[in-house]
Amino acid sequence: MANTLIPIEERILTPNEVARLDRRRRRGQLFLVICFQTLIISCLLLLWSGQDATYSPGWHRPMVFWNAITFTLSAFFGITGISLRRGSNEFFSY
Repeated sequence: MANTLIPIEERILTPNEVARLDRRRRRGQLFLVICFQTLIISCLLLLWSGQDATYSPGWHRPMVFWNAITFTLSAFFGITGISLRRGSNEFFSY
C-alpha cells in the first residue's frame, strides 16, 4: 500500500533523487536552527543596542548595526530554511 503522507510527485523518485531531496530538507532544517539561534542572539543584543542608540554620539552605533545584521541574518536563514524544507512532514532530530 502506498504511503499517502508522501506527495504524489515524490512517490516515483529514484534513490539518487531521494538522497538529494533528503539533503535539501536537512539543509533546510539546519538553516531553521541557525535562524532561531540568531534570533535569540538578536533579542539579547537588543538590550545593548537600545542603550547604544540612546547614549552614543553621532552615527557611531556599533551595537545597533550588529543587531540589524543579526536580525537580517535570522530573517534570511528563516526564509531560506522554510523554502528548503518544503514538502517535509516529519520532524528531524539530530
